[in-house]
Amino acid sequence: TVFNDRHFSCETCDGCVSGGFDSATSQIVLCQNNIRHQSHMNRVVTHELIHAFDHCRAHVDWFKNVKHLACSEIRAANLSGDCTLMNEIARFKFGLKGHHQTCVRDRAIRSILAVRKVSKETAEKAVDEVFDACFNDLEPFGRIPHSKTDAKRAYRDFQNRDRYNANL
Repeated sequence: TVFNDRHFSCETCDGCVSGGFDSATSQIVLCQNNIRHQSHMNRVVTHELIHAFDHCRAHVDWFKNVKHLACSEIRAANLSGDCTLMNEIARFKFGLKGHHQTCVRDRAIRSILAVRKVSKETAEKAVDEVFDACFNDLEPFGRIPHSKTDAKRAYRDFQNRDRYNANL
């Protein structure tokens, strides 16, 4: 069960960080001074909820295993909407073939460097080693929500999962 007053905290943050997941308290921190639009907050909350999901499901060793961190960052960048076409255009980054994967890889590396004191080479190596498996892990959505329609479909699938599984 998630309790808003217990599991979410709005704080003033340093730098350009938008949010974070505190594994010690199982709390999502939203940086009130760096989130200016509802759509941005939605992405940050989704991104951090994916970290919370990974923390519960995979028992991520956030501080000692950079591959665990890399995997969760890949999943969060892939599933949160960080790499939608519109967000990439706003960042003046465009591409055609494989651009979504490139964006996910770059955002994961950037996130690792923002939270851990490791070299760029270490972050890149960790991301590259786990990329395929973590990029293809679409839980809990079952799909990459590229749009609101995809997100609604994922939610509908989630609501119907018990009915589907009962027929197997």
